[in-house]
Amino acid sequence: MAKQIARSRLIASKVIFAALQILVEKGGEAPGKEVIEEVGKRVQLDDWAKAAYEKSGYTRWISILHFFSIDLIKAGFLIKKQGVWYVTKEGEAALKLGEEGLLSTATDAYRKWREANPKGSDEKDEKVGDPGDAEVTRGEQAQEATLQQMEQFAFDGLKQEIDRKNAYELQDLVAALLHGMGYYTPFVAPKGKDGGVDVLAYQDPLGVKTPRIKVQVKHKEAAASVQEVRELMGLLQKEGDVGMFVSTSGFTTDAKQIARTSQVHVELIDLERFVALWQEFYLKLSDEDKDLLRLRPVYFYEPPN
Repeated sequence: MAKQIARSRLIASKVIFAALQILVEKGGEAPGKEVIEEVGKRVQLDDWAKAAYEKSGYTRWISILHFFSIDLIKAGFLIKKQGVWYVTKEGEAALKLGEEGLLSTATDAYRKWREANPKGSDEKDEKVGDPGDAEVTRGEQAQEATLQQMEQFAFDGLKQEIDRKNAYELQDLVAALLHGMGYYTPFVAPKGKDGGVDVLAYQDPLGVKTPRIKVQVKHKEAAASVQEVRELMGLLQKEGDVGMFVSTSGFTTDAKQIARTSQVHVELIDLERFVALWQEFYLKLSDEDKDLLRLRPVYFYEPPN
Protein backbone atom coordinates (compact mmCIF):
# COMPACT_ATOMS: atom_id res chain seq x y z
CA MET A 1 0.00 0.00 0.00
CA ALA A 2 2.82 2.42 0.90
CA LYS A 3 4.33 1.95 -2.53
CA GLN A 4 1.05 2.92 -4.21
CA ILE A 5 0.70 6.00 -2.04
CA ALA A 6 4.22 7.13 -3.03
CA ARG A 7 3.42 6.51 -6.68
CA SER A 8 0.20 8.51 -6.50
CA ARG A 9 1.96 11.38 -4.76
CA LEU A 10 4.71 11.40 -7.38
CA ILE A 11 2.17 11.63 -10.20
CA ALA A 12 0.21 14.29 -8.33
CA SER A 13 3.27 16.47 -7.86
CA LYS A 14 4.14 16.29 -11.54
CA VAL A 15 0.69 16.82 -13.06
CA ILE A 16 -0.41 19.72 -10.85
CA PHE A 17 2.95 21.44 -11.35
CA ALA A 18 2.67 21.00 -15.12
CA ALA A 19 -0.92 22.27 -15.08
CA LEU A 20 0.06 25.55 -13.41
CA GLN A 21 3.07 25.93 -15.71
CA ILE A 22 0.84 25.51 -18.76
CA LEU A 23 -1.62 28.09 -17.47
CA VAL A 24 1.19 30.60 -16.93
CA GLU A 25 2.48 29.98 -20.45
CA LYS A 26 -1.01 30.55 -21.85
CA GLY A 27 -1.33 33.93 -20.19
CA GLY A 28 -2.99 32.77 -16.99
CA GLU A 29 -6.07 30.95 -18.26
CA ALA A 30 -7.16 28.15 -20.58
CA PRO A 31 -10.03 25.68 -21.00
CA GLY A 32 -9.65 22.79 -18.57
CA LYS A 33 -9.73 20.22 -21.36
CA GLU A 34 -6.86 21.99 -23.10
CA VAL A 35 -4.81 22.04 -19.90
CA ILE A 36 -5.37 18.32 -19.32
CA GLU A 37 -4.40 17.48 -22.90
CA GLU A 38 -1.18 19.52 -22.56
CA VAL A 39 -0.33 17.85 -19.24
CA GLY A 40 -0.71 14.46 -20.88
CA LYS A 41 1.77 15.45 -23.58
CA ARG A 42 4.27 17.08 -21.23
CA VAL A 43 4.48 14.66 -18.30
CA GLN A 44 5.97 11.20 -18.76
CA LEU A 45 3.34 8.76 -17.53
CA ASP A 46 3.70 5.00 -17.14
CA ASP A 47 1.06 2.38 -17.90
CA TRP A 48 -0.15 2.40 -14.29
CA ALA A 49 -0.87 6.14 -14.49
CA LYS A 50 -2.58 5.78 -17.87
CA ALA A 51 -4.77 2.89 -16.75
CA ALA A 52 -8.48 3.38 -16.12
CA TYR A 53 -10.19 2.71 -12.82
CA GLU A 54 -12.36 -0.36 -13.05
CA LYS A 55 -15.41 1.16 -11.34
CA SER A 56 -15.51 4.67 -12.81
CA GLY A 57 -13.64 4.18 -16.08
CA TYR A 58 -11.70 7.39 -15.47
CA THR A 59 -8.01 7.53 -16.37
CA ARG A 60 -5.95 7.36 -13.18
CA TRP A 61 -3.65 10.35 -13.74
CA ILE A 62 -6.53 12.59 -14.85
CA SER A 63 -8.48 11.64 -11.71
CA ILE A 64 -5.40 12.39 -9.63
CA LEU A 65 -5.07 15.80 -11.30
CA HIS A 66 -8.71 16.66 -10.60
CA PHE A 67 -8.43 15.30 -7.05
CA PHE A 68 -5.39 17.38 -6.10
CA SER A 69 -6.61 20.42 -8.01
CA ILE A 70 -9.03 20.82 -5.08
CA ASP A 71 -5.96 21.37 -2.90
CA LEU A 72 -4.70 23.99 -5.34
CA ILE A 73 -8.06 25.76 -5.16
CA LYS A 74 -8.11 25.76 -1.36
CA ALA A 75 -4.53 27.09 -1.37
CA GLY A 76 -5.60 29.99 -3.60
CA PHE A 77 -3.38 28.84 -6.48
CA LEU A 78 -6.08 27.85 -8.96
CA ILE A 79 -9.59 28.92 -9.94
CA LYS A 80 -12.02 26.85 -12.03
CA LYS A 81 -15.00 28.60 -13.54
CA GLN A 82 -17.32 27.52 -16.34
CA GLY A 83 -14.86 25.03 -17.79
CA VAL A 84 -11.92 27.46 -17.73
CA TRP A 85 -8.94 27.15 -15.38
CA TYR A 86 -7.13 30.24 -14.08
CA VAL A 87 -3.79 30.39 -12.29
CA THR A 88 -3.60 33.10 -9.63
CA LYS A 89 -0.57 35.27 -8.87
CA GLU A 90 -0.05 33.16 -5.77
CA GLY A 91 -0.16 30.03 -7.90
CA GLU A 92 2.41 31.42 -10.31
CA ALA A 93 4.69 32.30 -7.40
CA ALA A 94 4.21 28.84 -5.88
CA LEU A 95 5.87 27.24 -8.92
CA LYS A 96 9.16 28.37 -7.39
CA LEU A 97 8.60 25.74 -4.70
CA GLY A 98 9.14 22.94 -7.21
CA GLU A 99 6.94 19.92 -7.78
CA GLU A 100 7.00 18.39 -4.31
CA GLY A 101 7.00 21.76 -2.56
CA LEU A 102 3.94 22.87 -4.50
CA LEU A 103 2.08 19.66 -3.65
CA SER A 104 3.00 19.82 0.05
CA THR A 105 1.95 23.45 0.33
CA ALA A 106 -1.35 22.76 -1.42
CA THR A 107 -2.23 19.68 0.65
CA ASP A 108 -1.35 21.55 3.85
CA ALA A 109 -3.71 24.33 2.76
CA TYR A 110 -6.47 21.77 2.22
CA ARG A 111 -5.95 20.30 5.69
CA LYS A 112 -6.07 23.75 7.28
CA TRP A 113 -9.26 24.52 5.36
CA ARG A 114 -10.79 21.24 6.52
CA GLU A 115 -9.83 21.95 10.14
CA ALA A 116 -11.54 25.32 9.87
CA ASN A 117 -14.59 23.69 8.26
CA PRO A 118 -15.02 20.44 10.20
CA LYS A 119 -17.47 17.74 9.18
CA GLY A 120 -18.93 14.99 11.33
CA SER A 121 -16.58 13.24 13.72
CA ASP A 122 -16.95 9.99 11.76
CA GLU A 123 -15.38 11.54 8.64
CA LYS A 124 -11.64 11.25 8.14
CA ASP A 125 -9.48 13.77 6.36
CA GLU A 126 -6.48 11.83 5.11
CA LYS A 127 -5.96 10.07 1.81
CA VAL A 128 -4.84 6.50 2.17
CA GLY A 129 -5.01 5.50 -1.47
CA ASP A 130 -5.66 6.75 -4.95
CA PRO A 131 -8.60 8.98 -5.83
CA GLY A 132 -11.28 6.75 -7.29
CA ASP A 133 -10.12 3.66 -5.36
CA ALA A 134 -12.05 2.14 -2.49
CA GLU A 135 -9.27 3.02 -0.02
CA VAL A 136 -9.83 6.77 -0.34
CA THR A 137 -11.27 8.28 2.83
CA ARG A 138 -11.06 11.93 1.86
CA GLY A 139 -14.50 11.25 0.49
CA GLU A 140 -15.81 14.77 0.12
CA GLN A 141 -12.75 15.84 -1.85
CA ALA A 142 -12.97 12.76 -4.06
CA GLN A 143 -16.65 13.50 -4.64
CA GLU A 144 -15.93 17.11 -5.55
CA ALA A 145 -13.15 16.05 -7.92
CA THR A 146 -15.46 13.53 -9.59
CA LEU A 147 -18.17 16.16 -9.93
CA GLN A 148 -15.68 18.51 -11.60
CA GLN A 149 -14.72 15.75 -14.01
CA MET A 150 -18.37 15.19 -14.89
CA GLU A 151 -18.94 18.92 -15.37
CA GLN A 152 -15.85 19.15 -17.56
CA PHE A 153 -17.03 16.17 -19.62
CA ALA A 154 -20.46 17.76 -20.13
CA PHE A 155 -18.92 21.13 -20.95
CA ASP A 156 -16.55 19.60 -23.50
CA GLY A 157 -19.39 17.66 -25.12
CA LEU A 158 -21.38 20.85 -25.61
CA LYS A 159 -18.40 22.64 -27.13
CA GLN A 160 -17.81 19.75 -29.54
CA GLU A 161 -21.44 19.81 -30.64
CA ILE A 162 -21.29 23.57 -31.26
CA ASP A 163 -18.09 23.10 -33.21
CA ARG A 164 -19.92 20.71 -35.57
CA LYS A 165 -22.36 23.44 -36.54
CA ASN A 166 -21.79 25.89 -39.35
CA ALA A 167 -21.77 29.66 -38.98
CA TYR A 168 -25.46 30.06 -39.84
CA GLU A 169 -26.48 27.40 -37.33
CA LEU A 170 -24.44 29.24 -34.70
CA GLN A 171 -26.32 32.45 -35.56
CA ASP A 172 -29.55 30.60 -34.82
CA LEU A 173 -28.13 29.43 -31.50
CA VAL A 174 -27.17 33.00 -30.59
CA ALA A 175 -30.66 34.21 -31.47
CA ALA A 176 -32.18 31.42 -29.38
CA LEU A 177 -30.01 32.37 -26.41
CA LEU A 178 -31.15 35.98 -26.71
CA HIS A 179 -34.77 34.77 -26.75
CA GLY A 180 -34.09 33.00 -23.47
CA MET A 181 -32.73 36.26 -22.08
CA GLY A 182 -35.98 37.99 -22.97
CA TYR A 183 -35.03 39.64 -26.29
CA TYR A 184 -36.79 39.71 -29.65
CA THR A 185 -34.67 39.01 -32.72
CA PRO A 186 -36.30 40.63 -35.77
CA PHE A 187 -33.23 40.00 -37.90
CA VAL A 188 -30.97 36.96 -38.26
CA ALA A 189 -28.71 37.31 -41.28
CA PRO A 190 -29.38 35.00 -44.24
CA LYS A 191 -26.55 33.68 -46.35
CA GLY A 192 -24.69 36.43 -48.12
CA LYS A 193 -23.73 39.96 -47.13
CA ASP A 194 -25.09 41.11 -43.79
CA GLY A 195 -23.58 44.57 -43.43
CA GLY A 196 -21.52 43.38 -40.46
CA VAL A 197 -24.54 42.54 -38.29
CA ASP A 198 -25.57 38.90 -37.97
CA VAL A 199 -28.34 39.28 -35.38
CA LEU A 200 -30.40 42.22 -34.13
CA ALA A 201 -31.96 41.93 -30.68
CA TYR A 202 -34.53 44.24 -29.10
CA GLN A 203 -36.15 44.39 -25.69
CA ASP A 204 -39.54 45.00 -27.36
CA PRO A 205 -40.89 44.00 -30.78
CA LEU A 206 -40.33 47.47 -32.29
CA GLY A 207 -36.91 48.21 -30.86
CA VAL A 208 -38.11 51.28 -28.97
CA LYS A 209 -36.58 50.32 -25.63
CA THR A 210 -32.84 50.24 -25.04
CA PRO A 211 -30.47 48.57 -25.18
CA ARG A 212 -30.67 47.44 -28.79
CA ILE A 213 -28.07 44.78 -29.45
CA LYS A 214 -26.15 44.34 -32.69
CA VAL A 215 -24.45 40.97 -32.83
CA GLN A 216 -21.48 39.79 -34.86
CA VAL A 217 -20.84 36.03 -35.01
CA LYS A 218 -17.53 34.43 -35.96
CA HIS A 219 -17.22 30.65 -36.00
CA LYS A 220 -14.33 28.22 -36.49
CA GLU A 221 -11.90 30.88 -37.68
CA ALA A 222 -8.95 32.66 -36.08
CA ALA A 223 -9.45 34.59 -32.87
CA ALA A 224 -11.38 37.80 -33.45
CA SER A 225 -8.99 40.72 -33.94
CA VAL A 226 -9.04 44.24 -32.60
CA GLN A 227 -9.92 45.47 -36.10
CA GLU A 228 -13.00 43.25 -36.21
CA VAL A 229 -14.15 44.51 -32.81
CA ARG A 230 -13.61 48.09 -33.99
CA GLU A 231 -15.71 47.42 -37.08
CA LEU A 232 -18.59 46.28 -34.89
CA MET A 233 -18.16 49.39 -32.74
CA GLY A 234 -18.48 51.49 -35.87
CA LEU A 235 -21.97 50.09 -36.42
CA LEU A 236 -23.21 51.27 -33.02
CA GLN A 237 -24.36 54.67 -34.22
CA LYS A 238 -27.65 55.21 -32.39
CA GLU A 239 -28.03 56.05 -28.73
CA GLY A 240 -28.80 52.84 -26.87
CA ASP A 241 -26.94 50.61 -29.33
CA VAL A 242 -24.63 48.04 -27.79
CA GLY A 243 -22.55 45.36 -29.44
CA MET A 244 -22.18 41.66 -28.82
CA PHE A 245 -19.38 39.73 -30.51
CA VAL A 246 -19.58 35.94 -30.39
CA SER A 247 -16.34 34.25 -31.44
CA THR A 248 -15.92 30.52 -30.87
CA SER A 249 -12.15 30.87 -31.36
CA GLY A 250 -11.89 33.60 -28.76
CA PHE A 251 -10.35 37.05 -29.03
CA THR A 252 -6.88 38.48 -29.32
CA THR A 253 -5.42 40.31 -26.34
CA ASP A 254 -5.78 43.66 -28.14
CA ALA A 255 -9.42 42.92 -28.93
CA LYS A 256 -10.13 42.24 -25.26
CA GLN A 257 -8.31 45.40 -24.26
CA ILE A 258 -10.26 47.71 -26.57
CA ALA A 259 -13.56 46.14 -25.47
CA ARG A 260 -12.70 46.84 -21.83
CA THR A 261 -11.57 50.42 -22.33
CA SER A 262 -13.85 51.76 -25.07
CA GLN A 263 -16.74 54.07 -24.23
CA VAL A 264 -18.80 52.09 -26.73
CA HIS A 265 -20.02 48.90 -25.09
CA VAL A 266 -19.25 45.62 -26.85
CA GLU A 267 -19.71 42.39 -24.95
CA LEU A 268 -17.25 39.66 -25.97
CA ILE A 269 -18.57 36.09 -25.82
CA ASP A 270 -16.14 33.24 -26.40
CA LEU A 271 -17.11 29.58 -26.71
CA GLU A 272 -16.71 28.82 -23.00
CA ARG A 273 -18.91 31.74 -22.02
CA PHE A 274 -21.50 30.92 -24.67
CA VAL A 275 -21.81 27.36 -23.35
CA ALA A 276 -22.15 28.65 -19.80
CA LEU A 277 -24.88 31.08 -20.86
CA TRP A 278 -26.71 28.36 -22.79
CA GLN A 279 -26.71 26.22 -19.66
CA GLU A 280 -27.85 29.14 -17.51
CA PHE A 281 -30.79 30.19 -19.70
CA TYR A 282 -31.72 26.80 -21.16
CA LEU A 283 -34.85 26.32 -19.08
CA LYS A 284 -36.17 29.68 -20.30
CA LEU A 285 -35.93 28.69 -23.97
CA SER A 286 -38.91 27.67 -26.05
CA ASP A 287 -39.13 24.02 -27.09
CA GLU A 288 -38.22 25.04 -30.63
CA ASP A 289 -35.08 26.83 -29.47
CA LYS A 290 -34.15 23.97 -27.13
CA ASP A 291 -34.17 21.63 -30.12
CA LEU A 292 -31.18 23.52 -31.54
CA LEU A 293 -28.94 22.21 -28.74
CA ARG A 294 -30.75 20.03 -26.23
CA LEU A 295 -29.53 19.48 -22.66
CA ARG A 296 -30.43 16.86 -20.09
CA PRO A 297 -30.14 18.09 -16.50
CA VAL A 298 -28.53 15.68 -14.01
CA TYR A 299 -28.44 16.66 -10.35
CA PHE A 300 -25.63 15.80 -7.93
CA TYR A 301 -25.23 16.53 -4.26
CA GLU A 302 -22.90 19.52 -3.87
CA PRO A 303 -20.94 19.61 -0.59
CA PRO A 304 -21.09 22.98 1.21
CA ASN A 305 -18.09 25.29 0.90
